[in-house]
Amino acid sequence: MKKIVLLTLLLSLILSSCVSNKKYASLQDQLTDKEQELTNVTANLQKCLVDKKGSSTESLALKEQISLLKNQISSLEQQNQSSLQQVESLTVLTQGASDNIKTVIAQLSEKDKYINGVRDAMTRKDSINLAVAFHLKRELAAGIQDQDIQINVEKTVVYISLSDKLMFSSGGFTVSEKAKEILGKVATVIQNRPDMQVMVEGHTDNVGINTACMKDNWDLSAKRATAVVRVLQEKYNIDPSRLVAAARSEFVPLESNETLEGKARNRRTKIIILPKLDQFFDILEQKPE
Repeated sequence: MKKIVLLTLLLSLILSSCVSNKKYASLQDQLTDKEQELTNVTANLQKCLVDKKGSSTESLALKEQISLLKNQISSLEQQNQSSLQQVESLTVLTQGASDNIKTVIAQLSEKDKYINGVRDAMTRKDSINLAVAFHLKRELAAGIQDQDIQINVEKTVVYISLSDKLMFSSGGFTVSEKAKEILGKVATVIQNRPDMQVMVEGHTDNVGINTACMKDNWDLSAKRATAVVRVLQEKYNIDPSRLVAAARSEFVPLESNETLEGKARNRRTKIIILPKLDQFFDILEQKPE
């Protein structure tokens, strides 16, 4: 009986030991599973932390980009506003410029009319002067050599150049009788043109003169021009208000004074028939209609 009890106890212990081993193995398996699960969870957690860090960096970069874009948009808006203001200003300026251009065009049109009118007047004056020159040449042709007298028309002015040997004795200022005859023919032509003035210029060569009644070539050229003016006034009744006496001395030579021929050409009396200056200025001062 006692043996049976002991056997029973032994079997119970054995069975109890078997059950504990199985439970332990099961628990060990569970522990292994949990450890693997923990490892997986840890790995996932680490991945999530890495992803979160990357997302945070990316988020910061995006925020900076957004800030930069906002600044650019603000700058563009300011530029756009400035451009709009410039366009508005340009529109105003363009309108003003357009009005100014129209005004200028209108003024230029009036100026063109005025200029054309002056040109027509000058053309008529040219025609008149050509006619004067023609009559002078016709009047003076008989018995006058070409080298003694020259008649030219330049820019609405008639020039008559009389040589020194034809007009005066050497160093003198008394008009010769032959010169008086020539001046009479000139007077006949200019009498028919009462709207023109007559300027007489005395010219010398560069040989100086100094006498009791003549200080220098200025004196000589002035006395010669005055002598011619007196002949036109006193002998041929040319209105003295139309006459001008001018001295040029030696300072407007035609040729070099290095030769005798050059000096002879430079000693001359020049008669200039030209429009009255007051009439000329009247033309210039006329306002366009």
